[in-house]
Amino acid sequence: MMTMTLRVALVLVCVATMFLMMKKIRQSKLQIESAIFWIVLAGVLVVISIFPSVADFASHLVGIYATTNFLFVFAIFVLIMKVFYMTIHISQLEAKVKELVQQMALAEKRREEKEMKHEEIT
Repeated sequence: MMTMTLRVALVLVCVATMFLMMKKIRQSKLQIESAIFWIVLAGVLVVISIFPSVADFASHLVGIYATTNFLFVFAIFVLIMKVFYMTIHISQLEAKVKELVQQMALAEKRREEKEMKHEEIT
């Protein structure tokens, strides 16, 4: 069971995280898609801290009888999923960068060839 001090601290940190994400979105320093994960996670933590019986129920539902173990497993699972999706996103970005570099190289080559033809004509 969480102490009241821990619950209040968790709520305050989660609310601060939500406000920070909103501020970064408004300043165009963070895309909405990237912030959604953190906002949802903060919301889940607020619910768990305000209603600890939700975590107790979920842990017993899954078959983990120590709520703290459930919370650790849940946190590890969420972070592994985040890393997995970030890896996919990074791979997609690397493919796009590679394609753009190739397109730039081809455009540069075409430009040089046009310049050479132009010099030959004159």
